[in-house]
Amino acid sequence: ILVAPHYPENVGAAARAMKAMGFSRLVLVRPGRLGRPEHPMAIKMAVKSLDVLESAPILESLEEALLGVDFSMATSAKIGNRGAFTLRTGAVELIRLASRGLQLAVIFGNEKSGLSDAESALCDATVRIPMAAPQPSINLAQACQLVSYELFATALEA
Repeated sequence: ILVAPHYPENVGAAARAMKAMGFSRLVLVRPGRLGRPEHPMAIKMAVKSLDVLESAPILESLEEALLGVDFSMATSAKIGNRGAFTLRTGAVELIRLASRGLQLAVIFGNEKSGLSDAESALCDATVRIPMAAPQPSINLAQACQLVSYELFATALEA
């Protein structure tokens, strides 16, 4: 689930990253006027992944996107009060839950400010991608690629 993505390139690249790792359900929540799947740059970046891009529903709220989801994991550079899984331990937990047939979602915030505290609070857990200082965050599509890869690799080892 991408919340309020702004850049169409990131939306298209996220679709490509997901599909390359075996995932197909992309959901967009309140995308900016450019961050829409029909934008030419989103289409350009979604190489061999147009099915993922074109089938992505556009929803008005994260609450709506989480309907039917049994367990959700926010991605954040902030740890917050409840702590956070590392990417590796978060992937292990998600694969464990998926093996029980649960519906799961990973939530990514927008390119400038990430998820709000209120949006993060809607999620069951938080995952953090460790990074070297002083750069505190990475590109939205890159985060999608890393999370998708880690889930794929963890599932292969399970």
